[in-house]
Amino acid sequence: MEAVHDVHAAVVDAAGRLVARTGDADLVTFWRSAAKPFQALPLVEDGAADRFSFTSEELALVCASHSSEPGQVARVRELLGKIGCSERDLVCGPHPPLSERVAQDYATRGLRLTAVYSNCSGKHAGMLALARHHGWPTQFYTRPEHPVQQRCLREVARWTDVAAADIRTATDGCGVVCFGIPLRAMALAYARLANAEVGTRNAEQSVEGPYTKEADVRFRVPPSAFRVVEAMLRHPELLAGDGRPCTEMMRAHPGRVIVKVGAEGVYCAVLPRDGLGVAIKVADGHAVASALAMAAVLEQLGLRPRPVSLAARPMVNTRGETVGELRVNGGLEQQKDGGPRTGEE
Repeated sequence: MEAVHDVHAAVVDAAGRLVARTGDADLVTFWRSAAKPFQALPLVEDGAADRFSFTSEELALVCASHSSEPGQVARVRELLGKIGCSERDLVCGPHPPLSERVAQDYATRGLRLTAVYSNCSGKHAGMLALARHHGWPTQFYTRPEHPVQQRCLREVARWTDVAAADIRTATDGCGVVCFGIPLRAMALAYARLANAEVGTRNAEQSVEGPYTKEADVRFRVPPSAFRVVEAMLRHPELLAGDGRPCTEMMRAHPGRVIVKVGAEGVYCAVLPRDGLGVAIKVADGHAVASALAMAAVLEQLGLRPRPVSLAARPMVNTRGETVGELRVNGGLEQQKDGGPRTGEE
């Protein structure tokens, strides 16, 4: 044993009950890119998606941490054109593609990477569309005080039941606001998305813990959520990309799960048919460990088998020899008494 990556996870049902956990389900951490579906919801809720005739592919890209594949980049450019913006309006900075294959291809060709190649360019294009729709300035749209960021903050508060004033905020890697909330609140938000797959309806919520001020809360799943969920379910190849864990897990179980990565060891998922939301955090932010952990959690929740590429990760030396592997140890504890349990990987 050389390294241990501690895993914290919360599994919550659509009624807000914590049904399984490992580690600290109330751990407060930043949601990072796993918050993107909820940053996309105002586009549909406020009418911007209809005004600019967003396709389901474009909505999926707004929720994506894409691989900067040529087709993904082309779609983001088309979206910018629809809203009367250009790549110059994007405030996100460029970075090497998240896909090693794509990154190597671009480096070999000497391609100059610009803002539209950022994995978050779809999200930023969506934020520009929201600003255009409301007549807000497109300049400085990433600043915390800008109406776009305030609107996203309200949406996150709405779905997580964490008051906006209690949400910790910081600057994400792409420059916009990111949100610090408990894992259980993240899982609750994703569990509520499960109701969107069958359309809008009222759900009686009986939620324990610090997320509500009343014992019984009525949460209305807005019609906007159905379009966002449908877009993600239909286009797993746009949420991440070929060979990436999110796409691989969704392709392995079509229509049964949406998986969304966040930076620093964060992953979230919704199982629409089961009405469950999942949030995990690998304490040291290890990206590979977090992908393996999410695949293992989903398998334990009934999505079997996990993709072969996410069963374990071989450790290979410079001679190409397999000298070890990274694998998951332990699992979820079904929640009965609310007591903590520590998980490891």
